Amino acid sequence: MRALITGGGTGGHINPALAIASIIKEHEPDSQFLFAGTPFGMEARLIPEAGYDFAPIKVSGFQRRISLENIKRNIQAVAYLATSSKRAKEIIRDFNPDIVIGTGGYVSGPVVRMAAKNKIPTAIHEQNAYPGVTTKILTKSVDKVMLTVKEALDYLDNDIDYTVTGLPVRADLLKMKKEEARKKLGFDDSFTVLSFGGSLGAGCINETMAEVIRNSHSKGLKINHIHGYGGMGKDTFPAQMASYGVPMKSERLRITEYINDMDVCMAAADLVVCRSGATTLAELEAMGKASILIPSPIVAGNHQFHNANVLGKAGAAVVIEQKNVKHEEVIKLVEDFYNDPAKIKKMSENAYDLSIKDTHERIWKVIKEAVKK
Repeated sequence: MRALITGGGTGGHINPALAIASIIKEHEPDSQFLFAGTPFGMEARLIPEAGYDFAPIKVSGFQRRISLENIKRNIQAVAYLATSSKRAKEIIRDFNPDIVIGTGGYVSGPVVRMAAKNKIPTAIHEQNAYPGVTTKILTKSVDKVMLTVKEALDYLDNDIDYTVTGLPVRADLLKMKKEEARKKLGFDDSFTVLSFGGSLGAGCINETMAEVIRNSHSKGLKINHIHGYGGMGKDTFPAQMASYGVPMKSERLRITEYINDMDVCMAAADLVVCRSGATTLAELEAMGKASILIPSPIVAGNHQFHNANVLGKAGAAVVIEQKNVKHEEVIKLVEDFYNDPAKIKKMSENAYDLSIKDTHERIWKVIKEAVKK
């Protein structure tokens, strides 16, 4: 199979693209791949690093907020738009794909649209409960639509050919047992909290977890805590811990800028406090982890809030909008979970029940049907 895969801008679009390529290779090892993305996005680095050929195409989104800088960006976006169709046509002609698959981001638009126009089989994958603008447009012309959660249908036309596939997660996350992970981290079998705000960190999560950690430390609670403060907190979080008299590492604490062994840390956790990007939520579901979710308020379409609510409504997570976060309330939540193992166990089961166990098989079936069609 010759598969042209396009998507980018964020890891949330790139990782599913790489995962879909792996799924195709599992079933047809001789398949050939080409990834199309912007030359200035993360994909321009991550795709070649993963060993795949990369075809650049210049595309950017329009900025809605009016400012001098955004006016310049919009002028540039118009210029890219004028050449993107021609470039998409060149990429498709030169690679001659059996299928074109889009995983989101503005770059998916011209490539998938051109493929559909030329009667080449097409499919898209939407990661979020609130679909992006590109997905909404492309559903009108593609052969197959893959959704992470069924709730996305609330914002799409009723007549699309869709399959709820879930979102593929890294296989290494599912290999380690809780007891093994805690032993590797040097923790005992006490209640364990994992908190992070992504590689850059999140100010709100850092500020709140600093108070949670101080409270647990001062009260002598038997809580193991792993926290990744990210680049945003490197100048402030260690200093804050020092002012509280809390060590960065102890028999119950592991505080670092980056969490490079997320598979171990996630396996060790009873409760996870984090943002609600689609990949993170798929991992929480697959591993059956209770969570406190604080959606990022600055993403397009507020999609993290919609993502989080899927878990919140299922009793798998407590969802708190950033504007409503209060340190004392989060401290109380953590203490309540610490004192009520049955509640954590039930939330974990609810999270696991949301996970789709045969995501790889569902995605492969969709791709096969699209090519055959």
